[in-house]
Amino acid sequence: MNTNIIPYLVKRFLRFDKEQPFIFLSALLAFLGITLGVMVLIIAMALMNGFDKEFKNKLTVMNYPLTILPKFDGSVNEELLSTLTNKFPNLDFSPFVMSSVMTRSGSTLEGGYIFGVDFKAESKVNSIFKKAVENKTYPKFSVIIGKPLQEEYQIQKNDKLMYIFTQVEPGGLAVTPKIKRFTVSDFFDSGLIAYDKAYSYTDIESLQKVLSVPLDRFDGIHIYSPHPEEDIKKIGKILPDTVIVKGWWQDNTNFFAALALEKTSLFIVLMLLILIASINIISSLLMTVMNRRSEIALLLSLGASKIEIKKVFLYLGIVIGIGGILTGVILGLSGIWILSTFDIVHLPKDVYPTTTLPLDLSVLDFAIIVFGAFFIVILSSYYPAKKASEVDILTVLRNE
Repeated sequence: MNTNIIPYLVKRFLRFDKEQPFIFLSALLAFLGITLGVMVLIIAMALMNGFDKEFKNKLTVMNYPLTILPKFDGSVNEELLSTLTNKFPNLDFSPFVMSSVMTRSGSTLEGGYIFGVDFKAESKVNSIFKKAVENKTYPKFSVIIGKPLQEEYQIQKNDKLMYIFTQVEPGGLAVTPKIKRFTVSDFFDSGLIAYDKAYSYTDIESLQKVLSVPLDRFDGIHIYSPHPEEDIKKIGKILPDTVIVKGWWQDNTNFFAALALEKTSLFIVLMLLILIASINIISSLLMTVMNRRSEIALLLSLGASKIEIKKVFLYLGIVIGIGGILTGVILGLSGIWILSTFDIVHLPKDVYPTTTLPLDLSVLDFAIIVFGAFFIVILSSYYPAKKASEVDILTVLRNE
């Protein structure tokens, strides 16, 4: 049998048959189902990756890539900071003093933390803070608060905000919490409302004075590192036993594990859509086999091999499947471009870390989607192709 007859038969069997229109309709539904499945998978994976990346970027800033903290009996001091600066000149360090506080404006109270930092050093490790205070100078006992807190309290610049510290001091016959009024000098906005409402920043010397902390003692050191997973091991080797170094991911393990599980679950569910669509390929090819039994028997009687007949129907399913996959890829990538270029979907800023859809399709996800869909198509086409090659020539021709 001439090998050119295989593509000819594939084209012939793909044509619309007026006598059997349902066969063509079934093939068309299979094509559309695979197209939609691949398109939705590509956009969904891009969205999941985009949100994952966006959350990581935000949390890396607000939680800092690395943080050095004292153990129960340890302390972080100027000597340790100097040692780290000399040992790791490629990293940025920002010592801080911290206290849990209650902020009060009128009758409204909010819990949170106030950080005493060196504004210049903190700007090197926190891009959100840097954006708020860049090229500005502030007097003592100034405070930088988040936009959501400012909106809740309706505070303007240079207004006073009361901070009630958990640390207490003696007052007559009882002890009372320390209270200090700070001047609100600026606002920051990370896009993560939980952090923006809870975190406040002031000058480190001001907070040390309020808390009666020696000037050479700190509660910890924030570190900016472009490769925190690698640097945490190097830093850990030179630290004394009285302090520890933590990575930002160690406090968010469960959160990102949940995101990964959600992504995997979504991928499996959407891949099932392609699997369901491939059932139409099976039904369409089986109906084609049943409708073309006499032609198949005639081809076999004229010298066509069973392998060649199997190839015809295998290629027939592959053409339908690959057509759907390619169209789905084009539509999916087009959808990503449209959603990332135009502000079609506007997200609430108080819920998500961004107001526009973050889209980031990785090469690995794209390859898994395409090859996974192709594997399903091959698997769906194999059984009908096998049945076509098993047509009994004598029985079919005798009945015809």
